[in-house]
Amino acid sequence: MKIIKTLALGLTVAAATTVTYAADSGFDLKTVNPEADRLALQKYYKERFPKSELSDYVNGIYAVDAASREQWVELEEFPPYEFDVEKGEELFNTPFANGKGYADCFENGGIGIRQNYPYWSKEEGTVKTLEQEINECRESNGEEPLKWGKGEIAQVSAYMAWTSRDKVFEIEIPEGDKDAMAAYLEGKKFFYTKRGQLNLSCANCHVQGANVFIRADLPSPSLGHVTHFPVFRSKWGELGTLHRRYSGCHKDSRSKPLKPQHETFRNLEYFQTYMSNGLVVNGPGARK
Repeated sequence: MKIIKTLALGLTVAAATTVTYAADSGFDLKTVNPEADRLALQKYYKERFPKSELSDYVNGIYAVDAASREQWVELEEFPPYEFDVEKGEELFNTPFANGKGYADCFENGGIGIRQNYPYWSKEEGTVKTLEQEINECRESNGEEPLKWGKGEIAQVSAYMAWTSRDKVFEIEIPEGDKDAMAAYLEGKKFFYTKRGQLNLSCANCHVQGANVFIRADLPSPSLGHVTHFPVFRSKWGELGTLHRRYSGCHKDSRSKPLKPQHETFRNLEYFQTYMSNGLVVNGPGARK
């Protein structure tokens, strides 16, 4: 309990305070320090798993559990997402009916940019995710949007992530922008707030409960959570997006799940990705 209390104190703005701040945006920017949050979370994991390198947290549970890692290393010899990356590349390079393609919608032709997502759009006043902009690209070119959780959108995103491997996440919260900070705080609030019939928060499983058995499963540490998506899960038998996983976790706590790309989920992704700043893109990944 002592180390959990220490972590909570180190998180600059406690979760309960965050609820109030983010709800009315009436907070003082001087009292909120996301970088202190990030460093406190790193410190927590350094102390709890001293043998694990911070850079290895991109590998989830395989960073802290040796037995799980052995199985995963064998799996990665013939990665189950390999065909999805190839399909994603094909889809990415297939022109739309108007002759344009995904490359026309993104900086650098969409190659090597995964580490820039999600980001705060001051013009739109919201957090933008990669999958969100993939579908916006389609719609702006007269194409139907793709379904959010799996299939082609996951494959296109997987290919874009593949081209960005080893690039470092450096997500920014624009200085002095209260709306961007409120989005960060809403994501943080969601992460630490208990919900559902099981009265669980994301943190219960992935901070306090990291590497602690829940039946036959070992929850992964929250640090590095977002780096390996889209992910091929053995449980799914296919590739899926981060927001598909968010919805699944929501269901597991017996909550009414939000839809993928809901603003709350985009804010959660913003918070979690900021927490993983300094780590690298290693998507797509493979998990149990």
